[in-house]
Amino acid sequence: MKWQRKANDALVGLTGFQLNRVGKTGSSADAGVPAVEEPFGPPADPKVDRLLVAPIFVLSPVRSGSTLLRAMLNAHSMLHAPHEPHVRRLRVEFGTSLAERAMRALGHNRADLEHLLWDRVLHRELVRSGKTFFVDKTPANAFAYQRVAACWPDARFVFLLRHPASIARSWYEAGAGRRTPEEAALDALRYMKAVQRARGALSGCTVRYEDLTAAPEAEARRVCDFLDVPWESEMLAYGEQAVLEKGLGDWKDKIRSGRVQPGRDLPGPEEIPDSLRSMCESWGYLPAVTEPT
Repeated sequence: MKWQRKANDALVGLTGFQLNRVGKTGSSADAGVPAVEEPFGPPADPKVDRLLVAPIFVLSPVRSGSTLLRAMLNAHSMLHAPHEPHVRRLRVEFGTSLAERAMRALGHNRADLEHLLWDRVLHRELVRSGKTFFVDKTPANAFAYQRVAACWPDARFVFLLRHPASIARSWYEAGAGRRTPEEAALDALRYMKAVQRARGALSGCTVRYEDLTAAPEAEARRVCDFLDVPWESEMLAYGEQAVLEKGLGDWKDKIRSGRVQPGRDLPGPEEIPDSLRSMCESWGYLPAVTEPT
């Protein structure tokens, strides 16, 4: 309403503060339910609008081993892979209608300004690290892969897969009784589908958690080749992690060990929930079932 906007503008002029409507928060926001967004696109002038060069995004479902891969990459002298930054959850708000008009006159909508903010935050962390490339492994990025790819047209993508039933079981165990096994499977499946959509739309390097834990050097070398960085043996003994906190990555004993540990045995066909069978087939963990002719 106009009177509310006028009152808020007056409040800003007198006190420097404003009143904002608080939206509903909850697990759905963190789980990747998209907010209403303005149209977005690539930077108008990448050399001016972007400080971050060729960032790396690990797109993976939850509980797929992304913290292990992050730790290995972070042990590389050229790769800065901190805890999950959740940078795409940073939002820009216009304090006044005049501010919005001014930004639009400069050619910026809210999405453009958010891209500038995301880029600046990650670039700052990269500069502080003294390394060359930034690595972001936030699982929820899979739900916004179009936005990530538009923000950084030179981004590189690593897709990390794991047996869907193993993901679901780990997600159930991590939930500490908050969800049933079937609820965990369905929730994890949303992430798997998002990663699958991203794989179909973007080029990149696909890694399987089972291969990473069984043959870590071979897989790490393959990822290094894709990223065009030299292989470094320190990636296999990544050492103590600076951040081990629930919600920012894995915090379990395997990660705390500082070395790559063997993965779990793969679940048998009888252990796979019906809701995950199609994804198991798509990812090659089950033979595809063909309908009789």
